[in-house]
Amino acid sequence: MYKYSLDNKRYHTLNYHYFSIFNSKVSKISLNGGFTCPNRDGKVAVGGCIYCSKDASGDYAGNVNDDIKDQFENIKKIIDKKWNTNKYIAYFQAGTNTYADINKLKDLYEKALSIPNVVGLSIATRPDSIEDNVLEYLIEINKRTYLTIELGLQTIHEKTSQLINRGHDLKCFIDCVNKLRKHNINVVVHIINGLPYETKDMMIDTVKFLNTMDIQGIKIHMLHVLKNTELEKMYNKEKFKILSLKEYVSIVCDQLEYLKDNIVIHRITGDPKEEDLIEPLWLTKKFSVLNEIDKEMEIRGTYQGFNKTILNRFDLIINKLLKNNDIVVDATIGNGKDTLKLANIVTKGFVFGFDIQKEALKNTKKLLKDNNITNYKLFNISHEYIFNKLMNYENKISLIIFNLGYLPNGDKSIITNHITTLKAIDESIKLLNNKGSILIIVYPHKEGKKEGRLIKKKYKCKTFRNTDNINAPYLIEIKK
Repeated sequence: MYKYSLDNKRYHTLNYHYFSIFNSKVSKISLNGGFTCPNRDGKVAVGGCIYCSKDASGDYAGNVNDDIKDQFENIKKIIDKKWNTNKYIAYFQAGTNTYADINKLKDLYEKALSIPNVVGLSIATRPDSIEDNVLEYLIEINKRTYLTIELGLQTIHEKTSQLINRGHDLKCFIDCVNKLRKHNINVVVHIINGLPYETKDMMIDTVKFLNTMDIQGIKIHMLHVLKNTELEKMYNKEKFKILSLKEYVSIVCDQLEYLKDNIVIHRITGDPKEEDLIEPLWLTKKFSVLNEIDKEMEIRGTYQGFNKTILNRFDLIINKLLKNNDIVVDATIGNGKDTLKLANIVTKGFVFGFDIQKEALKNTKKLLKDNNITNYKLFNISHEYIFNKLMNYENKISLIIFNLGYLPNGDKSIITNHITTLKAIDESIKLLNNKGSILIIVYPHKEGKKEGRLIKKKYKCKTFRNTDNINAPYLIEIKK
């Protein structure tokens, strides 16, 4: 079971989040307060965002002609047939729900909060539409109920933002988030994948940026072309690329791997009305999209926050590769943590370990003894002599790992170097069986940069990075 899920999803589900707070299933009731938008009425721009429907992103909200309480009850009857719950979040969804006179806001919000079993408010708005007096009111609400402000961002890329007529820049978004978080108000951010002419890397960059912000949740949408929108006109004229289901799933899974695991996933696909949809038609099968995301994450063996450390990739490869009767080698045992990890996987196999420092052997032996590990043998010798010591295991070893650099908490003047490392890799390749791999964690200090550069130049290998930081450790895999 994954950390932030009640149903074994590989991401931080909204259901888990609400249950952890309210100890119950909680349903959101979408409401329409009759709000317009500064991007429609001329204050910022006219026409709205080019993808926005006539209902101002409130396609599933209540009937604007009904009182808020009547809207709530009508939608609640539908929701109650699906979910067994008696707790609700009143969700002001349609339009820009802070863009009005403060008295109108108070009337609508307080009506919603007065409804029995409403445990909180969720308010969708824009980062340029929270005036100071509205912020003060939100601060007061936040002290007496569970409040979430949903901010439309869609993309961090200014060129795209201008193309879709967002009407605000990234700085405006940053400032708004900071103001809300200064008063501990929860922030959920909307982004859209597949915006015209954005690349996969651009979409992933939006999520990487959000990791740097103090946000509590995210809604990931797929761009959909709806009838009678400016986007429809653009699509008919330019035929820009629409993501396929496979492409969308791949992008979302990549985004989840980067996204910090404490950020709640409030939505992970779009949900347009079928009668209004032009493209992509695969969006009408919402549960199929969700299932494909689940399947892809399972195939990858990854989860939300996977890219937090390169060691997650290291562990994934090891766990997929090894069986319990394999023979493996830790070519740089250090303090023995990797040696112990390997021994616990190959319980019916064997682990050989190498290190030039006696202190490393001493620390590793103690760790293995404390954990009742007996299926190992350690050599107090440089790993460049690995074949000399293990020649009887030629073509029999499944995995050899190198953790380059120096002994943690040890003598930092004693460090692996490119000459002995390259020789050790040459010798290691002879020992690998047909499925065998060499895994090398490289630390980009002065000598480590040289080691990494020469390894990648000499061998056919894969390089895995979990960050754009060129000074962060990274992983190299070499197969026989």
